[in-house]
Amino acid sequence: MTREPTVRFTVSLPADLLRELDRRYVARGYASRSELVRDLIRAQLVQDRWQESGETVLGVLTLAYRHHQRGLARRLHAIQHARYLHTLCATHVHVDHDHCLEVVILRGPAAEIEALAVQLRGVRGVTFAELTRAGTGEAAAPPGDK
Repeated sequence: MTREPTVRFTVSLPADLLRELDRRYVARGYASRSELVRDLIRAQLVQDRWQESGETVLGVLTLAYRHHQRGLARRLHAIQHARYLHTLCATHVHVDHDHCLEVVILRGPAAEIEALAVQLRGVRGVTFAELTRAGTGEAAAPPGDK
């Protein structure tokens, strides 16, 4: 893979916005403003491509739920099994006696992944659900589709 050359450009910012940028890059452990800005741009591009395209995407759905909610685990697993082509894997962690955390890695068309996340989020007993839009394009394509 050939690496593209780095291009320098100038950005004008109000002083208070620059101070906030500097505060964030230091607080997040970045070596420079450029590293933070690159990550911010990449994150926004992923968000935009999730919204605009029908291409294959990657997502990570984090679910927290009450372990003793009757039938909850069965319902969550049934939903995932019905969409097994989109569910790459799931990791289940017992947080304490009453609570579980599950991380589900998903791949497929953005609209279908969003719909699956909404369906899982809506199961009674789920106390937290967050879909992280993790990737698009070639990084998300199934093997052989590149």
